[in-house]
Amino acid sequence: MKKALKELWDECVDIFKDNISPKQFDTWFACIEPQTFDGKQLVIAVPSRFVFDHLETTYIHLIYKVITRVFGKGVELSYNIQEIAGTKTINKPSDGNIIIQEPVKTKVMPTAFDELTQTMAASELDSRLNVNYTFANYIEGDSNRLARSVGEAIAQNPAKTFNPLFIYGPSGCGKTHLVNAIGWGIKQQHPTLRVLYLSAHLFQVQYTTAVRQNKVNDFISFYQTIDVLIIDDTQEWSGNKATQTTFFHIFNHLHLNNKQIILTADRPPIDIVGLEERLLTRFKWGLQAEIEKPTKALCRAILSYKVKQDDLPIPVNVINYIAERVNGSVRDLEGIINSMMAYSTIYKCEVNMKLADQVLPRYIKVDTRPLTINDIKKCVCKHYSISETELCSQSRRQPINQIRQTVAYLASTMTDLSNMQIGDNLGGRTHATILHSIRHIQGLAETDTEFRQELEDLSDEIKRNR
Repeated sequence: MKKALKELWDECVDIFKDNISPKQFDTWFACIEPQTFDGKQLVIAVPSRFVFDHLETTYIHLIYKVITRVFGKGVELSYNIQEIAGTKTINKPSDGNIIIQEPVKTKVMPTAFDELTQTMAASELDSRLNVNYTFANYIEGDSNRLARSVGEAIAQNPAKTFNPLFIYGPSGCGKTHLVNAIGWGIKQQHPTLRVLYLSAHLFQVQYTTAVRQNKVNDFISFYQTIDVLIIDDTQEWSGNKATQTTFFHIFNHLHLNNKQIILTADRPPIDIVGLEERLLTRFKWGLQAEIEKPTKALCRAILSYKVKQDDLPIPVNVINYIAERVNGSVRDLEGIINSMMAYSTIYKCEVNMKLADQVLPRYIKVDTRPLTINDIKKCVCKHYSISETELCSQSRRQPINQIRQTVAYLASTMTDLSNMQIGDNLGGRTHATILHSIRHIQGLAETDTEFRQELEDLSDEIKRNR
C-alpha cells in the first residue's frame, strides 16, 4: 500500500529536524506545505519568493538528499510560491533538479593534491565560484565603474591585458562579487579554461596541509594547471613568508604561460605590511583598480534592483531610509534585506519603517548625535585637502573662499545653527557675509549641474563619515 503524501512529507520533516537546528527548522521548513506528488514530481508550497530563494541557495543539497531517500530516485521538485497579499501563486521548478537525478556527490575540491586532480578536465573542476555573483546583478556606480569595465574586458579576453588584475577596497564594497562575476564571464566565453576562485586563507590552509603531508610539489603542480586563478583577500598573507614564496613560484609560472591572475585585498599592495618586495613587484605588473564604498545613490540602486529582482514587498520609503543610513557596505545592505524578510516571514508582519528600525541597529551603529558644523568642516577640509586653519583664515583667495562658502551653505542646510553662529565658527564672519555665501552657493547649484552633484556627494560623505 502506497503511503499518503502527508505521511511521506512527515518522514522528510523528521529527517530535516535531525540535520538542522530547531530555529532553522522553524524559520525555513515549518512553513512548507506539501501539495501534490504524482510519482515523478513533488510540489511544495512556500509563503514567499524570499523563502524559496533561501531554500534553494542554502539548503538545496539537504532537501534533495532527503527527498531522494523518502520519495525515491529521479523525483523532481517544484514550488508554488505565494505572492504578495496572497492573491496568486507562482509555479517554479527547483534550479537544482539535475542534482536529484543521481546520488548527491561531494564536488572535487582542490584539497587533495593527487595526479587525478591535477589532470581533470575544466568541466570537472569545481571553480568554487558563487552562482549568485554575476555581472547581471552587479550594479554599476562611480565607485566601481573602472574595476567593472576592466573585469568585463578580462572576461572577454583573459590574460591579454590587465594581468594581473589587483582589485582593492574596504570590506563590503563588492570586490568578491566582482571577481566571481569575472570568473563566470570567463567560463561562459571560454568554457575550456580551468577557472578557480578561493580565499587567500584557504590557499594558506591548503599549503599548510601540503607541507604536513609532504606534498608541496603536488600542491604547486596543481595550481600551475589553472588557467584563471582568482584569490580573494591577499592581505591575509601579510608576514607569512612561506606562503608568499610558494605563491611567487605559482605566479611566475602562470604569468609566463599567459594565464590570468586576479587578486583582491582591502588595501593597495604597497600598503600591505609584511608583503615581500618581489611579490609586491609582481602585483604591480598589471592594473590596480580601486573600488570605493558605494555612495548613497548606488546603495539605493542596489536595494531597488534586489527588491525588483526578488519581488520583495519593500516600499520605496524603506529603501531610501536604509540607503541613507548604511555606511557604504553592500554586504550590510544584503544582510539587512535578508533579516527584514526573515522577520516578516516568521512574524507575518509587513516590511515597514518600524521593522527597519528594529533591524538596522543589528548591522550598523546608529548615530543619534546631531550633525555639527565641526563634522562639516572636518569632512570638507579633507575632501579638498586644505587645513581648518586655512578654512577659517581671513584669506579671500580662491579656491579657499569658495570652499568656505560651501561650508557655510552646508551648515545652513544640515544644522540648526543661525547665520551668526555659522560665521563665528568660520573665523568670525558676519551675518551678511554668511548670507551672501549661502546665496552664492545656491546660485551655483542651480546653474551648474556638476557643482550640484558635488554638493550632494559632499553631503552624503559628511553624513557617512561623521
